[in-house]
This record gives sequence, structure tokens and C-alpha cells, in this order.
Amino acid sequence: MVSPFPSTRGRPANGAVSRPASDWEQRYRRTVITSDTVATAFVVAGIGNFFGARDAANWHEKWGILAFGTELLVLGSLAVSRAWTPAVLGQGAEEFRRLGRSLFAATVVLALGGIALTSRNIKLWIFVAIPAIALVTMTARYLLRLGLHRQRKEGLCLRPVLAAGSPDTVRDLISRTRKFPHLGWRVDAVCTTDGPGLDGDLLDGVRVVGRLSDVAKHVHGDGYRVVAVTPDPHWSPHRLQRLAWNLEGTDTEMVVAPVLMEVAGPRLHIDAVLGIPLLRVSMPTFTGGRRAVKEVVDRLGAAVLLVLFAPLMVFVGLLVLMDSRGGVFYRQRRVGKDGGEFTILKFRTMVADADRARAQLADLNEGAGPLFKLRRDPRVTRVGGVLRRYSIDELPQLFNVLTGSMSLVGPRPPLPEESAAYGPDIRRRLLVKPGLTGLWQISGRSDLSWEEAVRLDLRYVEDWSLALDTVILWKTLRAVLYGQGAY
Repeated sequence: MVSPFPSTRGRPANGAVSRPASDWEQRYRRTVITSDTVATAFVVAGIGNFFGARDAANWHEKWGILAFGTELLVLGSLAVSRAWTPAVLGQGAEEFRRLGRSLFAATVVLALGGIALTSRNIKLWIFVAIPAIALVTMTARYLLRLGLHRQRKEGLCLRPVLAAGSPDTVRDLISRTRKFPHLGWRVDAVCTTDGPGLDGDLLDGVRVVGRLSDVAKHVHGDGYRVVAVTPDPHWSPHRLQRLAWNLEGTDTEMVVAPVLMEVAGPRLHIDAVLGIPLLRVSMPTFTGGRRAVKEVVDRLGAAVLLVLFAPLMVFVGLLVLMDSRGGVFYRQRRVGKDGGEFTILKFRTMVADADRARAQLADLNEGAGPLFKLRRDPRVTRVGGVLRRYSIDELPQLFNVLTGSMSLVGPRPPLPEESAAYGPDIRRRLLVKPGLTGLWQISGRSDLSWEEAVRLDLRYVEDWSLALDTVILWKTLRAVLYGQGAY
């Protein structure tokens, strides 16, 4: 298989042409299509051969047609659902959301076809083949994404971006793209209201190439892959529309940053009312069918994980008892949904009576905001240090999830004294159950500033979805293995 990644770096960040980025995008897209096709064919052929061997005389009639039809149906559904669109490949939950939606549509069509043809073998393909295809294709895509993100951290496979807006908003965009290179953007040039000075100008190391009125000219001349429009008084509806018209016929994607609020994901909808395009923001959902599904997934997931980790938890409990005096578990009051308190469970990682010694260490606090944290806390035991690094001490919280006081994914559970100091905005964290993991867990944990941790928790509360939960759970494993921000 041809590698989807280029072998050389692109041009320096002073007006890179989009051709190399376009080449790798198409190469990566072809690799994903090939991967999906091969994975689907492998699963379908394996199931067909295994079960068809029992009925070799009628293999072609009963199994061969169904196998071939299932593969065509899955691949066709992926194409119709635009699951191979370059804009969604390699980043965000949208890629897996479209993949899941495509496979669900294929399942429905397959079921309806089986009813119409009165096929007795259709259940095998619905309940075995499609789930197996989903498992293999999603795993393959995740592995491809890991390779892509690895290349992006080295400065490869990045889309050259022309940012156009006020200096402050553009500076924020540059900072975010550098902090999160896996998202695939690299700001190569900037247009501002005043444009460059006589001898040129730099904004956070990126060259200012022109005024906001010059954006289309620079795109046609230098071929940027993305035009990121950030807030500025210059951008009236007419000027944005004119810019969109001027970008027609290019390979450039125009992205407009929201000005009113930080809301994303499934709550944003574009509606045309009386010929006017309106951005409709739906209310966050705290009840209903999706929340009921989340509740079921939490309880079942916690039960399964407790069974799987039972031997490890017994072993860890013995180590805790052997390492220092005290009990196996540490119990602490935390604040949950709607401000109700509950007792959280953890493996004990500190010496006995560690809470009483906290006052003596108050001056050494390294935690953000109201949090108390020490990178080298003298109260932590030898075994406790290892447990904390890999978050093994939090496994008993699965009992909290099983009993309904916590969720697998959610905001960090605060202490009563922390929540008492919350303002009205921060108290929105308490609208949902706290989580065993969350956006804060996969984004740096204790290394985050207080403001960033709050922002991530509020973003989760506002933009929650089942797909986002799935991505967070998947990324938690990597965060735990690397131990980033854990102390």
C-alpha cells in the first residue's frame, strides 16, 4: 500500500503553496478508501467462507450473492454519507460519526432487503457481519489517524492557512494551531485591517501579507488550503459573501469563526428563514432518550470493567496494605449532579491522616485555582505514586458509576469547598453527573490552568454527545498510558 504521507517537509511558513497539502490529502483519502474496502472484503469473505462451507452445494446462491451484496451496500453507504470527504478525515469525532451512520444505514437497508426477499440467512449479515465490519474499519481508521497525527507533530501533512481578522483573534488562532498540531492547520500568512508595514510585518512569527480586502488575491496567488476568517468589524455580511464568491473555483475552504458564543457540535444548525441564513443553537439536553442511553451504557460499562479489572484491583489492594498502614480505600465527599454530595472511592495513595497534614503544605500548593496539588507530595506513598501516575487509584470509582452517582465520562467531581466558591457560570458543571474521565483527563489533567479546566468542563456540558463520549473514552487509554499531568 502506498504511504499516505509525504516524504519531505512543505515550504516554510511564509506563503506555502497548497499543492503538497492537496497531494497528501488525496493520497490519505485513497488510503482510507482502500482500507475500508479491504477491511469490508476481508470480513465478508471470512464470514461467507466459514458459514458457506457448511452448505457448499448452495454457496453461490445463498452466501456468495449475500456477501457480494453486503460489501457493495456498505461501500455505497460510505460514499453516499460522505464518509470519505477529506475535510473530516483524520480529525474530530465527525469522521467516526459518519462511519457509524453509514454502517447503520447499511444495516437498515440490509434488513429491509431481507424482509422483502424472505431470506433466512440475513440475520447473520445484520448481527455478525456489519458489527465485525464496524470494528475492523474503525480500528483501521484509528491506526491511520495515529500515523497522520504523528506526521503532523513533525510539521508534515498540515493544511496551509491564511488567517484574516483582527490581530488579537488571529494571534489566538495561531496559538491554538501550534498547541494542537494534530488538527492539521498551520497558519502561514495573515491579513489584517491595516496590512503589513513598509518593511513587512510579523504577527507571532507569521508574515502579514496584506489587508483584509486582499484575501482573495493572495489565495489565488499562493493557493492556501484554508481561509480562516476571525472576528473583525471589517467583516460585514456583504463582504463575507463577496469573499465566498471570490473563492469559488479554488480548492480553498472558507472557515468563519463564531463570534457570539463558544458552542460546537450537534447543537449548531444552519436554517434558511425568509431567505436569510441563520445559525440556530439548540438547547443542551440534560434529559431524554440520549441521556437514558448514556445511563444504560454507564451502568453496563462499569459492570463489565469491574469484572475485567477485578484481579488487578485485588492485587493493587494487597500492595496498598503491604506498603503502609491504613485501609485499602480512601473515601472523600464530592459534589455531584445538581449539587448533591456523594462519597467517592479511590485506592489509598497517601499515608494515614494525610488530610490533617494538608494545612502544613498549603504554602507549597501548585494546583490551579482552588485545587490543591503538589508534584512531589511528601504524603504520597511509594505504591501510591505509581497508582497515581497511571490513574489506577481511580478504578474503585467504577463502583460510583455502577451505583449511579458518577458517569464514565463527565466533568471532574469537585470538593464541597470548591463548589461553594463557584459562580453562576461555573455551577453549570453540576448540571450533569461528574465523570471518571472527561475532556480534562485527555487534555493534560493537573497540568491545565484552572480557567482551561473549567472551559473544557463547560464545553462538555454544553456540547455533550454519545460520539464525544466514545472519543473521550478511547483517548483516555492513551492519556493514562503516558501519565501526562498525573501527580
